[in-house]
Amino acid sequence: NHIVHNGGLYKRPFNEAFEETPMLVAVLTYVGYGVLTLFGYLRDFMRQWKIEKCQNATEREEQKDFVPLYQDFENFYNRNLYMRIRDSWNRPICSVPGAKVDMMERVSHDYNWTFTYTGRVIKDIINMGSYNYLGFAQNVGACQEAAAKVLSQYGAGVCSTRQEMGNLDKHEELEKLVARFLGVESAMAYGMGFATNSMNIPALVGKGCLILSDELNHASLVLGARLSGATIRIFKHNNMQSLEKLLKDAIVHGQPRTRRPWKKILILVEGIYSMEGSIVRLPEVIALKKKYKSYLYLDEAHSIGALGPSGRGVVEYFGLNPEDVDVMMGTFTKSFGAAGGYIGGKKELIDYLRTYSHSAVYATSMSPPVVEQIITSVKCIMGEDGTTIGEARVQQLAENTRYFRRRLKEMGFIIYGNEDSPVVPLMLYMPAKIGAFGREMLKRNIGVVVVGFPATPIIESRARFCLSAAHTKEMLDTALKEINEVGDLLQLKYSRRRLVPLLDRPFDETTYEETED
Repeated sequence: NHIVHNGGLYKRPFNEAFEETPMLVAVLTYVGYGVLTLFGYLRDFMRQWKIEKCQNATEREEQKDFVPLYQDFENFYNRNLYMRIRDSWNRPICSVPGAKVDMMERVSHDYNWTFTYTGRVIKDIINMGSYNYLGFAQNVGACQEAAAKVLSQYGAGVCSTRQEMGNLDKHEELEKLVARFLGVESAMAYGMGFATNSMNIPALVGKGCLILSDELNHASLVLGARLSGATIRIFKHNNMQSLEKLLKDAIVHGQPRTRRPWKKILILVEGIYSMEGSIVRLPEVIALKKKYKSYLYLDEAHSIGALGPSGRGVVEYFGLNPEDVDVMMGTFTKSFGAAGGYIGGKKELIDYLRTYSHSAVYATSMSPPVVEQIITSVKCIMGEDGTTIGEARVQQLAENTRYFRRRLKEMGFIIYGNEDSPVVPLMLYMPAKIGAFGREMLKRNIGVVVVGFPATPIIESRARFCLSAAHTKEMLDTALKEINEVGDLLQLKYSRRRLVPLLDRPFDETTYEETED
């Protein structure tokens, strides 16, 4: 494992590694996709000649001379590969998404094109898939009681934007509390986490600006960058040499053709990357940001609440100053068991966004019970409720994370990411094993999330476990026992302990231009 101290930038060991894909596994994975593709073309041929029933969306005969609404080739993957394992996703649960869930049983009689419900409910499935990091997704306790009280006083909806009739005293209270929690001057809350990124980045940068984005950034960051009209350049995941090269090139060469200096350079990174389980190298990013006089936008969707001694995210985890991050973004959907997002920073920044952000001007205000859920959970984490429950949950999550990761590695699985990340990817690789793993785990009453292309590279399919403070050691031991059994059954123990440190992963100097001036 690669432990970084890097000239005193890191005040703690930074242990993050990605094991190399075994060559045989990579070859067999490509062969598997090749066979599926061949069978897909064969089945499409049979559907065309009415040998096999065609269930996918097609153009009506009388519209055949129109510009096609459905691009047939683009749907090839969905029709012939995804459809085979579609039962692994969109499973309907009918309980609180806590440490255990109840799931509605469904069956398909036409190879996953349609599903029917049997009426049976599968009880007490250990939930290893929800982002319920601190266990606040619950229907009992202080949060639920406070939210219920606010629901009876304020109602469920606001029916207006913040700038019109939708600015409640609860919204103001939430924003002041979030600013204190983050250690910043001011903060603003939004009703949707995705829109917090996609609608605020265009308010911060535009034409003539440069965005430097990590290659594994979330779709909301990617969409926000594209909507902004700024030039986008991609740097290799968590690779500081790649980022510094782009910063140097941007300053030396300026804008394409005109060679004028960029109006702004904005670096986009996440705290925890939700598919890799890796933590951003924030001390190095801040050092580069200061060296080259650029701005930093940090998305803490998965890290706020889940990292740091008191749950204040990746900035606290590394012992850094919140003022060094220009834009601190996060969501309330994970650690706080609610909905929405926030942006924190200097008062001038927040005042500007209140006026110019589309998600502030046009979006309906947050629902009052949701706001109260966040207020109560944040106060619990900060210890302002007069208890140590919040502190205990943060510590419990850290213990669960380290224990679960260590046990999986000992079993021989390839596990990606940082040892302190509660997102734990277990590599499956082969397409047939995606569906098989999800089904076998469900048979054993363990709910897991399996992920494949296009959410991951085509040969890097994986199962993703999300740890929670609500998981007891008995639950984790039960899950680990079943994972071990399924791992033997499906031959998933690929690890040969050849760990590739992140800084030494292959890096080419290609710069990808999304938009040109």
